[in-house]
Amino acid sequence: MAPVAFIAALMLRYGLVGYEKTSGFWLEASAMLVPIAAGVFFLSGLHRGVWRYVSMRDLSAILRAAVLVVLIFFPLLFAYNRLEDVPRTVPFINLFVLIALLAGPRLLLRLAAEGGVGALTGRRRPLPGHVPVILVGAGRGAELFLREIDRGAAPYDPVAILDDDSGQIGRTIRGRKVVGSLADLGDVVETLGARGRRPQRVIVTRRRLEPDMLRDLLQRTQDLALPISRVPDFSALESGVTDRVTVREIDVSDLLGRPQKALDRDAMRGLISGRRVLVTGAGGSIGSELVRQIAALAPASLALLELSEFALYTIEQETGESYPELERRMYLADVRDAERVANVFADFHPEIVFHAAALKHVPLMEHNPDEAVLTNVIGTRRVADACIRHDVDVMVLVSSDKAVNPANVMGATKRLAEAYAQSQDIDQSRESGRATRFVTVRFGNVLGSTGSVVPLFQRQLAQGGPLTVTHPDITRYFMTIREAVELVLAAAAGSRLRQDDTGRIHVLDMGEPVRIQDLARMMIRLAGLTPDRDIRIEYVGLRPGEKLHEELLHSSEKLDQTDIEGVMLASPRVVERQILTRALDELAGHARARRTDRTLTLLRELVPEYKEETERQRHASS
Repeated sequence: MAPVAFIAALMLRYGLVGYEKTSGFWLEASAMLVPIAAGVFFLSGLHRGVWRYVSMRDLSAILRAAVLVVLIFFPLLFAYNRLEDVPRTVPFINLFVLIALLAGPRLLLRLAAEGGVGALTGRRRPLPGHVPVILVGAGRGAELFLREIDRGAAPYDPVAILDDDSGQIGRTIRGRKVVGSLADLGDVVETLGARGRRPQRVIVTRRRLEPDMLRDLLQRTQDLALPISRVPDFSALESGVTDRVTVREIDVSDLLGRPQKALDRDAMRGLISGRRVLVTGAGGSIGSELVRQIAALAPASLALLELSEFALYTIEQETGESYPELERRMYLADVRDAERVANVFADFHPEIVFHAAALKHVPLMEHNPDEAVLTNVIGTRRVADACIRHDVDVMVLVSSDKAVNPANVMGATKRLAEAYAQSQDIDQSRESGRATRFVTVRFGNVLGSTGSVVPLFQRQLAQGGPLTVTHPDITRYFMTIREAVELVLAAAAGSRLRQDDTGRIHVLDMGEPVRIQDLARMMIRLAGLTPDRDIRIEYVGLRPGEKLHEELLHSSEKLDQTDIEGVMLASPRVVERQILTRALDELAGHARARRTDRTLTLLRELVPEYKEETERQRHASS
């Protein structure tokens, strides 16, 4: 291509007649030019670009390569023959011709892939076999999605675009017009229907649509009997290298999610990178997400401790496939077993421990209080004591909002686990030299976790209903598992840099509580059905140990903001470790002997705020 550009530049400068007098040396010049151009083009990576996906980055690389070729070739040609018979304008002409020859074929191929001349004129006919859709969002996401549609990577025919930004209305994106706001959806569908182009789906192309706005849009699309989807992977669209674009259904996390928190990723990486990290309960909902995010932060080695053989196998396989170079250890172990825990710590020598192992199902723990005590309290004690004996830098305890004013055994045991970690943190802060930090993080329900309400509703929907809700007014705090674990890591990283949080508890900002009845209705609508008509909601009464409303703070706990967005500090009452240790010895003895009545009696004494929900409601009414 470079010799052709050089000869064309001479012809453009001289014309066909004048060009003949240069024919004596252009072969020699071309022989000099070919290796120069080949070397520059190879080093610039022009051979790696896929022509049909040519982008501005590729065009920029072509421009740089062409300039470099001209800057190298013509000085060498000057040294060879003093540019005899080569006018001084030829290098400039050569540059533009070379750029046109390199970029032109690529642009033509991309234009052909994206709809030919129609893509330039904006005149578009309905695409046969393509689903007519309305796009919500007139930003970068819409432009990227339309680009993929134009090159045949998605079987959709966008017939309108909606956006709540009034400045966008009336404008066009790749030949498609922004016709109105989200409030105009019904009118737009009616107008298009009258023209024989009624949309069959609504696709959200905005990167971020506020949950309130998304819930409103879901209601509107349901009223119009239109399914709703969203573009899932903007990174793939931006790279332009995907052969097929698929949309995904809106899910409950989209409707309940919150804006992404601005977290200190460098601090999180500084906590994990190059260190030996142990995760207990690694196969559970929170534990497995901890494993995924920790593995991405480049630890020196990662140990997975889990009681369930299948859960341990599953998360180990996933981690191995995603991070094959990461050194991993698998420990099938019960945190109740002091000897086994000590063996794991002696073998692995962890520097950071995330303790997520717990029994958390409220009604089950009401029927098995001894097991809850042995795992949630004594198991936490075993891990905490091992951390001190083996000089672990930080132990992070994953706690629950059910530990606040607990109305059930599960919550009371988690509060005792918090108290033990608090007391150890205070004791360790008094030690001179190396000491273990204990960081406790408390948060509410996570969407989709094992045994939670979302998987239950999904099963009930698949069976045709009804969806069972315990009480019309029952509420819960929710966040996604990913967000919860990110904040756990951020709290742990921030705690290493602070000295004012000793013995305190990190509380995650859970936003506003959600009525479970509303959640059930949202999930029915997401399935394209109508609540109370297609699927019934049945109220079955509160289960054993279940509270009507969860709390993140005790009334006596003082709450302070931290420098981490979404993480606050609470100061619950503290029990002296020596006193607590003697009490836990007695509690463990009762639980191991299955003296359940005495276990519960002592549990109530150690957690005085523990009251069953019926008793709590009786106090409230009086």
